[in-house]
Amino acid sequence: MYHIIIVEDDEVIRQELSILLKNALYQVTEMSQFTHAADTIKKISPDLILLDINLPDASGMDICKKIRRNSEIPIIFITGNNTAMNELNCLQLGGDDFIAKPFNPPILLARISALLKRTIKDAAETLRFSHHQVTLDIRSAMLEANGKKIDLTKNELKILHFLFIHAGNFVSRADFTNYLWDNQVYIDDNTLSVNMTRIRSKLKEIGVDHFIETKRGLGYKLI
Repeated sequence: MYHIIIVEDDEVIRQELSILLKNALYQVTEMSQFTHAADTIKKISPDLILLDINLPDASGMDICKKIRRNSEIPIIFITGNNTAMNELNCLQLGGDDFIAKPFNPPILLARISALLKRTIKDAAETLRFSHHQVTLDIRSAMLEANGKKIDLTKNELKILHFLFIHAGNFVSRADFTNYLWDNQVYIDDNTLSVNMTRIRSKLKEIGVDHFIETKRGLGYKLI
């Protein structure tokens, strides 16, 4: 079941979209707070975003820009500001589609379905992540570097996957715990530290040093 997040401040429209998507058998999350929308979306990691442009305390275009720094999640702008300039700006910022309000429900569902199908074609690529010559292969649960490979446990794989998704940014211990629990990996703070030590050891086995930085109060990041 695909997961779609609705970023829309108009409660009536948000509910209309939610009902439409749920009836089409999508999993739906509704967002009604927008100050830290981009960070929230990254944590939820949906399959597609329906994004309004004008939001209280935020701009849909700014949210799109932040998401596109390290994610290719499909984004469809749905807005009443349906000028040619707004459409051009949204697409140039990384939006995948632009639909004007009031929208036609069957056409919206068709656009969503088409975009998700195009995304599926690239699914194999999303199972491999690379950062500074180190590759994480989700399908085989392996790390690769310098022509060498090493197996990962389920916990190590989930931890590294989260780090690769947020490459270059610090991930707090709290964010790790929440993400792992959401993905049925039940580890505490101490177990996270143990797994990080094991991951660093495995990186050394394939000739990689100083790949994960730890900073008190901030967490971990790939460097």
